Amino acid sequence: MKYLYLIIIFATGTRVFAANNRSDTVRLSLRQVVEMAKNNSIAAKQAATVRETKYWQWRTFKSNYQPQLSLNGILPGYSKTTQPVLQPDGTIVFRAVNNDNSSLQLDFSQSITATGGTIYGTSSMQRFHDFDRHNNLYNGVPYALGYSQPLFQFNQLKWDKTIEPLKFNESKQAYIESQEQISITVTGYFFDLLLAQVNLQIAETNFTNTENILKIANVKFELGKISKNEILQLQLERLNAQKAVGTAKRDMEIATLNLRTYIGAEGEDKIALELPEASIDMNVSADKVLEEAFENRSDAIGFMRRIAEAKRDVAKAKGQSGLVATLTANIGYSNTARNIPDIYRSPQNQQLLQLQFTIPVLDWGRSKSRVKTAQADQQFIEYAVEQDKQTFKQQIVTQVTLFNMMKDQLVFTAQADSIASEKYKIARDRYVLGDLSITDLSIAFQENDQAKRDYVAALRDFWGAYYQLRYLSLYDFEKNKKISYK
Repeated sequence: MKYLYLIIIFATGTRVFAANNRSDTVRLSLRQVVEMAKNNSIAAKQAATVRETKYWQWRTFKSNYQPQLSLNGILPGYSKTTQPVLQPDGTIVFRAVNNDNSSLQLDFSQSITATGGTIYGTSSMQRFHDFDRHNNLYNGVPYALGYSQPLFQFNQLKWDKTIEPLKFNESKQAYIESQEQISITVTGYFFDLLLAQVNLQIAETNFTNTENILKIANVKFELGKISKNEILQLQLERLNAQKAVGTAKRDMEIATLNLRTYIGAEGEDKIALELPEASIDMNVSADKVLEEAFENRSDAIGFMRRIAEAKRDVAKAKGQSGLVATLTANIGYSNTARNIPDIYRSPQNQQLLQLQFTIPVLDWGRSKSRVKTAQADQQFIEYAVEQDKQTFKQQIVTQVTLFNMMKDQLVFTAQADSIASEKYKIARDRYVLGDLSITDLSIAFQENDQAKRDYVAALRDFWGAYYQLRYLSLYDFEKNKKISYK
């Protein structure tokens, strides 16, 4: 009997050793898988694209506050056609037209954020050449300067300068969140495959042990020490173990494909996952997580942005009601000549002063309704933001509590796994020596298998809670610093 037992142990150990030393197997830890997903996954590439889009939107916004210089022109402006010409007596005469009317205009503008006004300048040149009469005529504006100032109107530039930086900072933090969300997602795929591998290992080990125990049972049966029913039970156990091996292989292939697809891993090498460590050197308190979350999360920035946008909408509604006016002033010089140099000799002074306004005389309360609607929306958003803040806080406090619970739960589950493993070994030894029934041995098998699965599930909950805390706070509690990505 003892000799047969040594054969069982040697066969099992040889099988595991061979499985762990295949040359075509890539061994990966959880942290390695997370880094691979952050670097190669489609989700990571999408997040990078969104970040780049937000960056260029930010650059577009910044350009609105810089001087603008543009050159407009029509070169050439050749035309050969027939046009109707109105005569003094009211009749129409169609005349042939063959000319070139070309022009160039250089425009400059600079917005003033504080007032919402615009300083502008222009310089232009126009050349008209009549091919039929061989006549040239030039018209130009050497320079002109002006200023346009909206009065009692909504200042878009001022509000954009308050809101757009919040949007940009929000997008930067959202990118970091997307990276941490990838960690959460790939952790799920990691543990799907890890559990599948553990199940396969359990199934193969159980099948091998069941076969060897069945051989011993057959010897006992021939000696008349056990009944036929016990042999049949072991045969059924072997069939179930064989079926479990097939199911575990199928589940592992599916889980491997899902993980490989998500992390963008190419090649045909098999993946063998390492059990993650069961503890992390870090201290987590709800107060610290809340502090970091309100400093780092895009949601926290979004709270401020939503309030600012609501206030902007109220200001816009007020700016579009009542007196709306625009004051425009312009000074410069212009001239007409037969050649270009003469345009700049003694040009004629030109001036413009204009006040354009609109006053609603009868709008049946439309303007007032717009303002009241915007104010009501502002109040609603303030309430909604306050509610979201409370939910945000509660989510963080709950997650901190769960993380601390998972740490304790992992310790208890590891102890249970160790006890179940030891119990299983004792039960196997006792059965070989004829001191245990087949029913008790089956129970020990099942308890040992379930304890291993429970331990993997506890690891999954623990590491899932860990990455969820990183996502909620955007803070690395192991290194005690804020999370950032280039």
